[in-house]
Amino acid sequence: MMRLTAVVALFPDLREPEVATWVERGWVRPAQSGLGQEGEEWVFQDIDIARVRLIRDLRHAMAVQEETIPLVLSLLDQVYALRGQMRAVARAVEAQDEAVRTAILEALRG
Repeated sequence: MMRLTAVVALFPDLREPEVATWVERGWVRPAQSGLGQEGEEWVFQDIDIARVRLIRDLRHAMAVQEETIPLVLSLLDQVYALRGQMRAVARAVEAQDEAVRTAILEALRG
């Protein structure tokens, strides 16, 4: 778990106000911790830091326009959700007996 200042320190080309804007827009969703000197503080988990890295790459390295970021993030979230669903389907198929797995493979081949 990291606070905002520690997260920003990981990325020399980022500033706190930029990351704070991303949080305010809902692009990154850190947890809120107990009261700090200025009230509630954000606590960034590894997944939040990965999201910051992704947004930074989209904005800085790939020059994706700010107004396009929500669409890109939504599409990526959908892809990750589908990957999870496909893993669940694969586990379910693997749990079946050989005849069922063979029938499924044949059906997928068309």
